[in-house]
Amino acid sequence: MKHIPQNTDAFIVGGGPIGLATAIALRARGFSVTVADPALPPIDKACGEGLMPDALASLARLGIALRPETCFPFRGIRFLGPGTAVDASFPAGKGVGIRRTHLHQALIDRAEEVGTTLLWGTPVKGLTESGVVLDSGPIECKWVVGADGEKSRVREWAGLEGTRHTSLRFGFRRHYRIAPWADCVEIYWGSDSQVYVTPIGPQEICVAVISRDSHLRLEHALPQHSQLFERLKTAPLGTAERGAVSATRRLARVYRERVVLVGDASGSVDAITGEGLRLGFEQGMALAKALEAGDLRIYAAAHHRLARRPAFMAALMLSLDRSAWLRRRVLRVLSDDPGIFAAQLAMHVGDATGADFIRQSMLPLGRRLLIA
Repeated sequence: MKHIPQNTDAFIVGGGPIGLATAIALRARGFSVTVADPALPPIDKACGEGLMPDALASLARLGIALRPETCFPFRGIRFLGPGTAVDASFPAGKGVGIRRTHLHQALIDRAEEVGTTLLWGTPVKGLTESGVVLDSGPIECKWVVGADGEKSRVREWAGLEGTRHTSLRFGFRRHYRIAPWADCVEIYWGSDSQVYVTPIGPQEICVAVISRDSHLRLEHALPQHSQLFERLKTAPLGTAERGAVSATRRLARVYRERVVLVGDASGSVDAITGEGLRLGFEQGMALAKALEAGDLRIYAAAHHRLARRPAFMAALMLSLDRSAWLRRRVLRVLSDDPGIFAAQLAMHVGDATGADFIRQSMLPLGRRLLIA
């Protein structure tokens, strides 16, 4: 029988990767932490399953080193469009593809190691003036952390639903039992979607499609990319298709009194960036620092700062999604001058300054588009 404490410094609603990362960061600063989630671990979610070097650096700061047998390295990103292809390596280090369930288990192991109380199969019923309510009764806490995702009930209970901007896209993912053919994450640009191919093992890949059409499935998207379709049409399926919402959401506020939000509950960037997990890990560490100082204004400022780069890169990439004319021209320019794409990737993973990005990417791209 699980032990349910009567009080805790921080109660985290949501035991996904971001909730667990936040718990680990809070424990490192001496807080007692309880995490509750209605699901049983390890928890799966439809996603591209790629972690870029900056996400791995965030995990390392939390004391997490992924076991090599659970992940597969990749050196960079490749864009593919009709008749064009361009790729670039990360400026430093490699990324890894990893099943979401393996990542979740690694975070669970670390959270248990540092002394977090984990309540699985435990729904939270609501908030009180002094804490939260479970089926077993109330628990008192100093802080309530909503890490319960895009459809956060904590956000609703705390009256933090006000948004400055919201848009939705839809993703579907499944696994294929086939040896990876590329040492990159491949992004295939279609007329109304992007298909991501991430190597996650010696004989396994993750394939995901993201679009604005909630009805678009992989079986409809893959035929738009003949080479990819030919590779996969006879490959055995590793899992059934699984779907999720990819939201761009910016909240007016991320805390109220002693209730604070992290991860997708606190706003999100489109999955096109692949930055959602890293952003959430960094938010968790920023929150731990703010709670140690006893000032959630520190967290709100850090939250805003952390979101700038992913939001900017998402806006750039989504501009290609919205305009077929622009997409064709940009992919052609990038293919002709891969150095521009390398500069974009460096900015994407935080290895370039804004000035470098403008000088090495935006200005040459603009000039090439004008004369193309």
